[in-house]
Amino acid sequence: QVQLVESGGGLVQPGGSLRLSCAASGLTFGRYAMGWYRQAPGKQRELVADITRGGSTDYADSVKGRFTISRDNAKATVALQMNSLKAEDTAVYYCKARAYDGIYWGQGTQVTVSS
Repeated sequence: QVQLVESGGGLVQPGGSLRLSCAASGLTFGRYAMGWYRQAPGKQRELVADITRGGSTDYADSVKGRFTISRDNAKATVALQMNSLKAEDTAVYYCKARAYDGIYWGQGTQVTVSS
């Protein structure tokens, strides 16, 4: 049974930082590209950052230079370091694993940026 469990969300002031982590189990982690998505109230889920099996990364324009995605294949985890947070970064953040034979989502973790 595949599980993706996100952690690290919370309330932070504008300009602050948070580090999200996603722990994967039940899959061969190194075979999967991993991504972070977010969904704000009333909006569609959108890609935040993506990292391939080989470590190539891609970011939404809105987070470039502020967010960094990384993966640890030995620990089967993917992280999202978020700096210089803005109110518009407020959303539920989801971890996604994708391979040719399947796509899996975590349950999400809330990030709220507010003073």
